Amino acid sequence: MTMPQTISIDPASLSRRDRLFARVAVFVARRLEKRSPLQIQRVLFRLRRGARPARYGEASRARSVVVRTSWACSGPNGCLPRALATAILCRMWGFWPTWCVGARVTPPFGAHAWVRAEGRDVDEDLPPDYLRVLVEVGPGGR
Repeated sequence: MTMPQTISIDPASLSRRDRLFARVAVFVARRLEKRSPLQIQRVLFRLRRGARPARYGEASRARSVVVRTSWACSGPNGCLPRALATAILCRMWGFWPTWCVGARVTPPFGAHAWVRAEGRDVDEDLPPDYLRVLVEVGPGGR
């Protein structure tokens, strides 16, 4: 049985600056998602340099801006570009969340990408410990 899903984006509710930054972040994320996991990780390691760790509220705001700006990032299958764009947007704002890729702990297997801040998954409607981290790029040193 399929469930109807409604995806709503609302870029008009954002400032021009936030829309511009989000569009750049989504553009970069959409190009980056086509790369190998190792290449993605290398790029993210470079991007995180000099950024302070993101607070939960900052990462949540960045994720919200990305979701309200991009159809590709707001859909149910948009976890990779959404997580990448969120991390990139956070970096543009001067901080860095922990970018994660992992899988569900319970069968069936399902891969997922998300961001964490202050040790918590940002705006993921999943129970704690539902996802196991396989790759992560956390905040680096200055």
